[in-house]
Amino acid sequence: MSKIIIIRFSALGDVAMSVPVIYSLALAYPDLEITVLSAKSMKALFEFLPKNVIFKGADLKGEHNGIKGLNVLYDELRGFEFDYVADIHSVLRSKYLALRFKLNGITVASINKGRSEKRKLTLKNNKKLVPLQSSFNRYHTVFKKLGFQFNLHFESLYCNQNVDFSAIEELVGEKNDLKWIGIAPFAKHKGKIYPLELIEKVIAHFSNDKRFKVFIFGGGETERQIVTNWTEKFETIISMVGKLNMNQELQLISRLDVMLSMDSANMHLASLVNTKVVSVWGATHPFAGFMGWNQTVENAIQENLNCRPCSIYGNKPCYRGDYACLYQITPTAIIRRIETNLSDI
Repeated sequence: MSKIIIIRFSALGDVAMSVPVIYSLALAYPDLEITVLSAKSMKALFEFLPKNVIFKGADLKGEHNGIKGLNVLYDELRGFEFDYVADIHSVLRSKYLALRFKLNGITVASINKGRSEKRKLTLKNNKKLVPLQSSFNRYHTVFKKLGFQFNLHFESLYCNQNVDFSAIEELVGEKNDLKWIGIAPFAKHKGKIYPLELIEKVIAHFSNDKRFKVFIFGGGETERQIVTNWTEKFETIISMVGKLNMNQELQLISRLDVMLSMDSANMHLASLVNTKVVSVWGATHPFAGFMGWNQTVENAIQENLNCRPCSIYGNKPCYRGDYACLYQITPTAIIRRIETNLSDI
């Protein structure tokens, strides 16, 4: 039996985007032993993959931190006697591990992130606004370099799986005839976050309709306080901040009729459980290749401004200084797109 190790440490959304590709590889090569190396917190993403997929958690802030820690990690891994290494992250940590495997005679392939293309996509002047290769395809190409030929086939983590939803029902109740809407209003960077005073209008609209149950997703103390303030204003919405582990969050998202998300990890989590996503794009753009698996451009809400995209990750200051890419999106446009998706169910 051949063995491959796949290295992708972070971030959550990027690791989630690897799942459809790894799932497809595992199905196409059932006799291939696949080890996924990622941060320990990512384990839940891989628990429902085929049996030939093994998860190995790295403690990058603890025993595997720094060069000394990476050497400890490598010593732990080399005993597996891998035949192939797929570096689908291509950062200093993954490059170092890949090099050590390569020096030991292991076949290695690494991702081409398309940095030059992405720079051209985000230029202030003479922007090259063309769709780039998706992360799914970039990951797929790494395996092709190693000689693995397969098509991408993935529907949901829970496809053909018996999932116990009882713990979720204890927290949020049974669904019955209600339409369940998830709203994930936060992101890591300002250029990705729809203004909170505007998202509040979207929340207010659906909270006033008894046909819907609205769940708000987030993490951390700052986001918890924001959502708590909303729950005090709108008694029918439910805060899920700090209440779920990743397994439970995936289960709840799989029961939603639609998820409203920024260009953030929640878009990708919803994609992994075959939930429709209405996504909001500001400084970033779907052309950069980070649209969720099987999500549609029709559900990507964005303004056609000449300055967009100004950033791949949403972390650069606004060229204009006013974040028009976000403020010019009306709450009504988002509400209508959500309602269109609900009417299709």
